[in-house]
Amino acid sequence: MTNHFRAIAAATFLSLAAMVPMGAASAADMAAMPVKAKPIPDLPFFLLIDNRFTYAYQWGAVDPGVTNNTTKQVFAFTHFDVWTYGTNFFNIGLEKAGKSSPANPCADPRFPAITGCEGATEIYGLIRSTIGFNEVFNTKAFTMGPLRNVSFVIGADGSTENRFFAASKRDVVAGLQFAFDLPYKGFFNVNPLLYYEFANHSTFTQCGFGVGGVAGVTCNADGSREFKPTWAVEMNYYMDLGFLPESINYFSVSGRAGFYGKKGGENGQIAGTDTKIELNAEPIRLTFDASKAIWGAKYTHNVDVWVAYRMWRNKFGLDENASFACTVAAPGSCREDSLYSGITVKF
Repeated sequence: MTNHFRAIAAATFLSLAAMVPMGAASAADMAAMPVKAKPIPDLPFFLLIDNRFTYAYQWGAVDPGVTNNTTKQVFAFTHFDVWTYGTNFFNIGLEKAGKSSPANPCADPRFPAITGCEGATEIYGLIRSTIGFNEVFNTKAFTMGPLRNVSFVIGADGSTENRFFAASKRDVVAGLQFAFDLPYKGFFNVNPLLYYEFANHSTFTQCGFGVGGVAGVTCNADGSREFKPTWAVEMNYYMDLGFLPESINYFSVSGRAGFYGKKGGENGQIAGTDTKIELNAEPIRLTFDASKAIWGAKYTHNVDVWVAYRMWRNKFGLDENASFACTVAAPGSCREDSLYSGITVKF
């Protein structure tokens, strides 16, 4: 804890203590007693820092309006830290699609003869930060049974790509996190959130493309769509398979799921098919702790090899049964069921 935070905490404590009534004798006794402050230990700002790099390969991915079947290579950096009052999680990744999901200028309907483009590249980032109520109020009041803590959570997401569609997503989230303990040093977190996707570009809604139109009425001036704030629930879990015999105790399971509410029309400010509730999930990932198996417990989870199942319904909020992109432009391209595998290295 920094000296600045110590000073704030001490001032708050003293201001509250001054409001507590006491008898004259007690006041005199305290005035007569010498006061010797106990030194506060100088703790590091970060109690834990964990950085990892991942390479993965995905089969059966989809891109709405483009393809219902493509491969993707994924390169990602993940950072996680714990500090005195909470946690920070940051992930930035690059996805390289196969040629069935091409980069510019392929898939431009004005020039259908252009073919042979390389697969599109998407760069995305995500950040989530929590402030624990137990830590802020120096209490255990938010711990009961399997519930370990309740926290305030805030975050943001962003992405950009070089497809003709040129999506460029920006959103913010805020809400609470309920953290539960699972057996074998596991956890299960549930985050009810407010979700606001305030920008996401679409070439097809931009004024001047195709027949054009009236900005804000039949087209978007720069192609940027703004959606209505909505609700979201994000969940994730992790658990070692500690019940396995020690000779093969190298496996763990984890997963995540995100539910995002309807956010208005799919074209943002202008008329379009209504969005639907979106589910973006990885129900299960089976991880093999290769470094522990090879080098021993000292190197637990330094090198992980994993395989996972991924499901996505109404991808990006598009109605998979009604949206033009999902049913006409590329049927089945808004519903994903894919398998992917990768390796994650801690450094």
